[in-house]
Amino acid sequence: MNIQDELLVAEVRRRSLRPLARLLRDIDDDVDAVNPVVQALWPHGGHAHIVGITGPPGAGKSTLVSALIAGWRARGKTVAVLAVDPSSPFTGGALLGDRVRMMQHATDEGVFIRSIATRGALGGLGPSTLEQAGVLDAAGFDVVVIETVGVGQDEVDIVRAAHSTVVVEVPGLGDAVQAMKAGILEIADIFVVNKADRPGAQTTVADLRRLGMMAPRQDGWRVPVHAVVALRGTGVDPVLDDLERHRPLGQQGDRAEARALHGIRRARRQRLDRQLEPWLRTTEAGRALVADVVTRRLSPREAALLCP
Repeated sequence: MNIQDELLVAEVRRRSLRPLARLLRDIDDDVDAVNPVVQALWPHGGHAHIVGITGPPGAGKSTLVSALIAGWRARGKTVAVLAVDPSSPFTGGALLGDRVRMMQHATDEGVFIRSIATRGALGGLGPSTLEQAGVLDAAGFDVVVIETVGVGQDEVDIVRAAHSTVVVEVPGLGDAVQAMKAGILEIADIFVVNKADRPGAQTTVADLRRLGMMAPRQDGWRVPVHAVVALRGTGVDPVLDDLERHRPLGQQGDRAEARALHGIRRARRQRLDRQLEPWLRTTEAGRALVADVVTRRLSPREAALLCP
């Protein structure tokens, strides 16, 4: 590691926001030059509480995150947020909608908010989300929040990335049978029924509590359900209390190992994808393989077996 990398590591460890933001940008762009910096920062992590916030579009996830930030700051904790936004079809970048909703915290030096793009990745996270969360952990933030993109029931990657996962729902979810079908509901450590001042909120809370009773957890954790009006900050403190109670369960044992395995797999897949596409587009052998698939002389599966 050269002197510039050593200085960058020191700046990030001091939570200097501009160097930190540049490093996160380079990680998102998959710049090889940052590898020594990321490696040097990794041993300094393992202290932050990584909290995932997921749920369907329109549930008020960003508003809830903003209310949680206010609660954590009142308790003296520093907070970093990775808000995963849909990729722009024109630039490939994030649309920044989540950051706009959290602008009230923009001048708080104890809060860092970054919008990142999915870049076509499935599962509700971007391809570099886990690595960026690790850097924020090493930077010394007490809480690192990952807010998923909000695409629907298949946003389950967050459970492999976070210590504690909050699933946000709204009144009108439907009956318990429908709730059980939704894969997104099976990953909750805490349920939050947001916009609880609307009709049907108590029915939704009751349905989710019944769902939790029907599916007991092996770790003994009983999934709490909280009614919240995030826009007013109502009901947020009990959510914070339960997140703190759940934290030890999420940082130990099988979940810690699952996070490590998922991180390795995701990094390996990202590296392979980055190497493969240029080979297919620019080399004679790669272009010949693509042509064979176009003309149906080879299936994609057969072509994949011939790739380096």
